[in-house]
Amino acid sequence: MTTICLVVMGVSGAGKTTIARTLADRLGWVFGDTDEHHSEASVAKMEAEIPLTDEDRIPWLGDVRDWISEQNAKSENTAVACSALKRAYRDILREAEARLVFVHLTADYEILSSRLGSRTGHFMPRRLLDSQLADLEPLEPDEAGITVDVSGPPEQIVATVLKELHFSGERPTGQAA
Repeated sequence: MTTICLVVMGVSGAGKTTIARTLADRLGWVFGDTDEHHSEASVAKMEAEIPLTDEDRIPWLGDVRDWISEQNAKSENTAVACSALKRAYRDILREAEARLVFVHLTADYEILSSRLGSRTGHFMPRRLLDSQLADLEPLEPDEAGITVDVSGPPEQIVATVLKELHFSGERPTGQAA
């Protein structure tokens, strides 16, 4: 059986972890935080406010792809928080053994900047937001996924995602409608 992986994507401050974790909880799926797959060198670069390059990201994306495939082998549907900023990055993730559906979280600059400014205990500084926005390539029409504005509260965002993807909110296995 091919499982589903919801890749909750977007720039820092969009709420990827919160939304992906809530979706996983609501659906009874496995949650994956792709920040855990970054190398120590990449984390150190981000902490030093140095944007990651494609060369930094490709091994990380390969690890994430492999993790998704491992979950598929266990027949586990997943929801992962992953920036997936560029089409080429999403193409790497799409090599996973699962059906990927992207949930692109968007918000205006002020909201994203404010969220990053109030966040504590995370290695991604607010100063790298501009570089992420410059790298961001929105979903293209041929990519399976939706785009959701995240200016509202998390429960409203999750409800929108579930509605747009035609999930009932209680669907531990199977395919998206």
